[in-house]
Amino acid sequence: MRHGKWPLIVTFLVPPVLLYVFFVVSPYLQAFQISTTDWLGYSADANPVGLANFKALWRDDYVWNALKNNGILLALVPVLTIVLGLFFATMLAMGGRKGRAGVTGVRGGALYRTVYFFPQVLSVVIIALLWKEVYHPNKGLLTSALHGLGLPSPTWLGDPATAFWCVLAVMVWSNVGFYVVLFGAAMSAVPKEIYEAVLLDGASRFTTLRRVTLPLLWDTVQVAWVYLAIFALDGFILVQLMTNGGPNFSTDVIGVRMYDTAFGSETKFGYASAIGVVMFFLTLSVAVLSLRIGRRERIEYS
Repeated sequence: MRHGKWPLIVTFLVPPVLLYVFFVVSPYLQAFQISTTDWLGYSADANPVGLANFKALWRDDYVWNALKNNGILLALVPVLTIVLGLFFATMLAMGGRKGRAGVTGVRGGALYRTVYFFPQVLSVVIIALLWKEVYHPNKGLLTSALHGLGLPSPTWLGDPATAFWCVLAVMVWSNVGFYVVLFGAAMSAVPKEIYEAVLLDGASRFTTLRRVTLPLLWDTVQVAWVYLAIFALDGFILVQLMTNGGPNFSTDVIGVRMYDTAFGSETKFGYASAIGVVMFFLTLSVAVLSLRIGRRERIEYS
């Protein structure tokens, strides 16, 4: 510091920035360049083809099918996860009879939060393999439960009519716990006097959630929406391990389509990079639109 602040800033800031540029920015830029070639990935030949890969994407029914599935996930996963997260967080914070604003959290709330958060401790690979066994058509937990009740069971991941919804359910299940804890922490920062005033006005729990808690937690909900939207546009690991896009491409998503194009039998790295570029702009657009559309005036409380 005797030599000024700039030597210190350069010493501590430049190395991580250089590492970020080399390992993150550079691969992105290379993907843009590769997307304009016919590179097959395992040869030195990469002939420029201009925008031919992007024109081929426009006519690729498999890509459009994957985008449709991603669109459904984008519409449902954030909504279901946030609604369930807010519901459980509210029940844990105000599910009792007396206490804060006349209402306390449920007994054993800390245990419930731990249970809800447990999927976050597991890797996505373990979650995918665990639920793949749960959905097993012969010895899976769900199949055994239905058979024990004398009810028929579908083939779950083997049926195009149910496979997609089974994967969607796992996506929601694996994320709800984190947002229960996140929303619960945000609720704990709300002054209890606000809830006391609402109680005196005779508001129900649902009205309190909709009219008081949700506006005060809007910034947190907005961030959750962006993260879940990005997760919905990806979903690669869960889909690839549980169904690999099948059966009959019913669970295919853009990440799996890109992977199969690059590392499948045809190894079209140039075409796969074009899919990656489209995925990049889609994700960026969704994140920016979510932040702008969800922008509200900040509510201050003390």
